[in-house]
Amino acid sequence: MKRARLEEFFQAAYKHLGRAKDATFELTDAILLTRNIYCLAELSLSPVFRRKWPSIYEVLAR
Repeated sequence: MKRARLEEFFQAAYKHLGRAKDATFELTDAILLTRNIYCLAELSLSPVFRRKWPSIYEVLAR
């Protein structure tokens, strides 16, 4: 039941995001899973963020 509600939430949130939907979700996962963040570029080192580091700045700019 909880998993189904979480999936519903993600699908609803995904619909409301702009063009960089996948990058936004990966950035969110990286933020939640990274213990200490000293700069934005460090998030690109997270295994869940599969894009190149400039994508972080593009997501935040949108």
